[in-house]
Amino acid sequence: MAQTVADVMTTHPATVESDQPVSVAASLMRDHDAGAVIVNDNGRMKGIVTDRDITIRVVADERGPDTPVSEACSPSVEAVGPDTSIDQAVQIMRSHAVRRLPVVEDGRPVGIVSLGDLALERDPNSALADISAAEGNR
Repeated sequence: MAQTVADVMTTHPATVESDQPVSVAASLMRDHDAGAVIVNDNGRMKGIVTDRDITIRVVADERGPDTPVSEACSPSVEAVGPDTSIDQAVQIMRSHAVRRLPVVEDGRPVGIVSLGDLALERDPNSALADISAAEGNR
């Protein structure tokens, strides 16, 4: 059974620089079959942008695809280290009502752990685990 975030995280997460347009982030989400991309500022994690962020902060406000990611991302992000226990990650997700946690070492993203990753680990027979394990619908 996995003990730490490193055991279940997705390594080499998709990242985008904060000054790039949201269209780049959206393309990365499509190409990586992911709902979020880590936002960097000169290689150091600054935030995270989700498909929902782009919908609410860009599309719903009738802003264009050239809108900088920095204007759409969630800047205050909870992050964990690879040695964070699974239990600690679950607690952080619960207390902050988040579905994804960037995994960071020395300020640089090394992975991302999602609610689905944790569901697959903790309860592989749950509906959430089944949904998380299913192939994406591109």
